[in-house]
Amino acid sequence: MLDIKITRTETPKAKPQDESKLGFGRIFTDHMFVMDYDEGQGWHDARIVPYAPLVLAPAASVFHYAQECFEGLKAYRRADGRVQLFRPDCNAQRLRDTHERLCIPAIPVEDFVQAVKALVSVEKDWVPHLDGTSLYIRPFTIATMEQLGVHASSSYQFLIICSPSGAYYAEGINPVKIYVESEYVRACPGGTGAIKCGGNYAASIKAGEKAEQLGYSQVLWLDGAERRYVEEVGSMNIFFKIGGEIYTAATVGTVLPGVTRRSCIELLRDWGYTVHEGRLAIADVMKAAREGTLEEVFGTGTAAVVSPVKQLDYGSESAQIGGGKIGPVTQKLYDTLTGIQWGRLPDEKGWIQPVD
Repeated sequence: MLDIKITRTETPKAKPQDESKLGFGRIFTDHMFVMDYDEGQGWHDARIVPYAPLVLAPAASVFHYAQECFEGLKAYRRADGRVQLFRPDCNAQRLRDTHERLCIPAIPVEDFVQAVKALVSVEKDWVPHLDGTSLYIRPFTIATMEQLGVHASSSYQFLIICSPSGAYYAEGINPVKIYVESEYVRACPGGTGAIKCGGNYAASIKAGEKAEQLGYSQVLWLDGAERRYVEEVGSMNIFFKIGGEIYTAATVGTVLPGVTRRSCIELLRDWGYTVHEGRLAIADVMKAAREGTLEEVFGTGTAAVVSPVKQLDYGSESAQIGGGKIGPVTQKLYDTLTGIQWGRLPDEKGWIQPVD
């Protein structure tokens, strides 16, 4: 168990007055969690301190060799005022997997969860009350060694910051248009596609801007080897309902093992659906659309929970899905997951961890 020292700010910020205008990732709370790592000493000096800029050497490894990673999860306020987390242990394990891939020393799952709970407890008043809002939590690790050279750092910092965030769907869940990207790739076999490191996201910006300029909301990524198989959509996992069965890419090295993805698969199987985790060719998706068996398409992720897709454009072909409306399975997943997260539905899966 961590011995977390707490130093509270002497100049607290004013809380947002209008929770309908929070947006995402623009407002930050009063405090942050920090823990240091030094070779020979291990992780040490766990603390919660006032939110402030970091002091890093210009030669710190994080700036030159991108040895860093992050996680994303939320704290939710129930109608009775209590605050809770959704499967933080899954985020903790994924961070461990990411650390292992990037040669960063591991943080025990229980330490990660304890740190998140401790910070959220200190910042409890920042968890918004308006329906659909939440406190977004961003844990991240950076390499701090002051030396140029392509090898693992000998020192790191693990930090957690928080940001009150608005409802992702301010005007209801609206299905979106997706552009299938066949030039750029998000990940390749043996790379870092299965972990949450910043380089993956930096490399995705070009295609994202291209799609936006063409009038699309997101990019559907194909595999990096053959440009044939669907993998992710934007920064979300993606699902296809074809002929009554559910298909999604397997998390075998190039696809991020999303916590929402995992939760959706468990729920779908509980409801009796056959869920295929494997390779699905974009050609087969378009064929299913032509034949009328492509019934629903949706992305899953922490921010949006579930995001319905109404149109997929690949080359000169356009697939129209569900008459432009959210499908029944997509809606049920969204209602069930958000119901559990905000405490409107019972937690029969043991996914919720209370903060207080």
